[in-house]
Amino acid sequence: MSKRVGVYICSGCSIGESLDLDRLARVAHEECKAPVCRVHPFLCGEEGLATIRKDVADQAVDALVIAACSPRMKTAAFTLDPRMPMDRVNLREHVAWAHPPKDEDSQALAEDYLRMGIVKAEKSEPLEPLANGISRTILVVGGGVAGIHAARAAADAGYDVVLVEKERELGGRLAHVELDFPTRAPYTELEETGLAAEIRKVGAHPKVQVRMLTRVVRTEGQPGAFAVTLESQGKQGTVTVGSIVVATGWRPYDPTRLGHLGYGKSPNVVTSDQFDAMIAAGAPVRPSDGKPAESVLFIQCAGSRDQNHLPYCSAVCCMKTLEQADRIHRRDAATKVYIIYRDIVTPGQSERYYARVQNHPATFLLKGDVAGVRNHGDKMAVEVKNTLLGEHVEVPADVVVLATGFVPNAPGPIETRNPADAPGGASGAQAQGQTGNGEAVAGKPWEPEPESILNLTYRQGPELPICRDGFPGSNFICFPYETLRTGIYTAGAVHAPMDGLTAAEDAAGAAMKAVQCVEMISRGQAVHPRAGDLSYPSFFLQRCTQCKRCTVECPFGAIDEDEKGTPKFNPNRCRRCGVCMGACPERIISFKNYSVDMIAGMIKAIEVPDEDEEKPRVLVFMCENDAYPALDMIGMKRRSYDPSVRVIPLRCLGSLNVVWIADALSRGIDGVMLIGCKYGEDYQCHFAKGSEIASRRLENVKETLQRLQLESERVEVLQLSLDEYAQLPETIDAFVDRVRELGPNPYKGF
Repeated sequence: MSKRVGVYICSGCSIGESLDLDRLARVAHEECKAPVCRVHPFLCGEEGLATIRKDVADQAVDALVIAACSPRMKTAAFTLDPRMPMDRVNLREHVAWAHPPKDEDSQALAEDYLRMGIVKAEKSEPLEPLANGISRTILVVGGGVAGIHAARAAADAGYDVVLVEKERELGGRLAHVELDFPTRAPYTELEETGLAAEIRKVGAHPKVQVRMLTRVVRTEGQPGAFAVTLESQGKQGTVTVGSIVVATGWRPYDPTRLGHLGYGKSPNVVTSDQFDAMIAAGAPVRPSDGKPAESVLFIQCAGSRDQNHLPYCSAVCCMKTLEQADRIHRRDAATKVYIIYRDIVTPGQSERYYARVQNHPATFLLKGDVAGVRNHGDKMAVEVKNTLLGEHVEVPADVVVLATGFVPNAPGPIETRNPADAPGGASGAQAQGQTGNGEAVAGKPWEPEPESILNLTYRQGPELPICRDGFPGSNFICFPYETLRTGIYTAGAVHAPMDGLTAAEDAAGAAMKAVQCVEMISRGQAVHPRAGDLSYPSFFLQRCTQCKRCTVECPFGAIDEDEKGTPKFNPNRCRRCGVCMGACPERIISFKNYSVDMIAGMIKAIEVPDEDEEKPRVLVFMCENDAYPALDMIGMKRRSYDPSVRVIPLRCLGSLNVVWIADALSRGIDGVMLIGCKYGEDYQCHFAKGSEIASRRLENVKETLQRLQLESERVEVLQLSLDEYAQLPETIDAFVDRVRELGPNPYKGF
């Protein structure tokens, strides 16, 4: 059924002074046959919005085109009915503020954008949210500090919580600690942990069900309806939960890899964990002969901040060493304590505790690099170079303590064990520093995987994918609690290196994200990063060839497969990025408001000047997350760029279907640019892999260009971060100049 598209043009914010709005109205009325077209001087004001609402209420229109400011502006004002098809045409930032007023090329640009917006509205369908039975119970896996606080936070918010712990008691590592770091003024003395009181509170909470000696053996389903099989003492049962918080903590880095620091070569070289047990039993002694230790030497960053081991700072090692030095001197003030460090990390008020421990007369701190650790009679000798004074020194000690870093208690992704299944052929094993047969890659550590935690039934693997430095977590820095599995969040030391106090705060944040997920899923809305989106993809499976591209390329594991390889879509796992749509060679995947046919229609709506007019047309596909906002900023700065370009925003560059490039070039478009997020080591694509997938996918475009007998220079793909917006005008102009040099597309006029 054809749409009754209402077109509403704002003349404010310099739009009316820059463009001929009567001509725009004629494009809408006469050319595009829009039954309603109104021009208003202040469309986002109450009077302008009332006009639109009245037309909707009178059923004069059933789709809207708002031709005004950027779709990133005034979002609340123009959210009239989230189910109704609507497009925002950017006449302000992308036309009036970026191009000369009353100019022929500026007017042509505005008219093309209006045509494209009307096509998009016409090809959109009303959105109907998913209606599913949603569980509001939240599962917390891990009963340490983070798990306890996550369970309390969710329960205090009114949600039922199942707290699962594999051990006999709650508390994790902190349960075995007598005193903890200072958290109260004057921040100079160790404190009781207060953990026992927290354990009592969570155990007595009416909304929290605590299950000890319990493991997760299977997790299937999707957010809102995860079916989680729990095993306790040989018995299994299933609970249905809406979202999951993983708070499984950390484990020490493997000290056997630290032979260069003497570990394994002498019993008098121990880890900080082992030394904790020693001083808990009494005054420290030499493990080799049991004699009292008159001197203890600590080596900081043992395996941390080292590209051959752990590249990151483990956050708590320095404070742990200071605590152990303090406890040594509580027992015997005469015991000498040496601390060899590169930097001491004591953030916030912890600096006060550091100063007190440092000022003890038997504590000696030496900045430098450890060159070697060897036996020297009945003592150990530690050689230190690059000291502050530029000298090489040798320090004798009875016991050497390695302040080892820690790694998350989380197994690697499925790619670690099965590189052949890795998307795009990239091996997760190699990303983890391991080959397919388990051998260490040169220069990279290999950590043996702990036992499985979630045992997901996802096609892309049973555990949370690793994002960086071995931690399962977010691919995007602005959304720290997210993981690449929708509805599953990490908290505490499994999320990032942190101390207990930080873990408690982190857990509250993760719990709130889990709550938010349940609420949004219950309304049929997407979560990060397209929060609130009611759309979701549909699959015309009758034409599916079981190529598996959609299942392999989906960044979030939303698509499984049946025994024949046919996609099985899990809508509540979907982040609405459209990567599957771009991946499908048969073009059988579409959204009601975003489809291959829709973008193709928008391309056809662009008026391409004849060859003799010498006016090129360049199509720019822009990621809506960084590139499109960057172009908005150019408009806000009133900077201009070549008006030959026509911009189509994409949900993610990974949603690009290569047929659009062929469509554009075959219609006579002179050049095509694709601008997406940056990818690589510091990956900031909102959808994890989208930009990288698009770049890889575009290798096929070369074949298309050869088939059309066109120059490869007519298509270019670029990476752009938002803070690089200032270079956009020069980048666009340089590409348009190159297209002009190539000459008109020979397909013009066909």
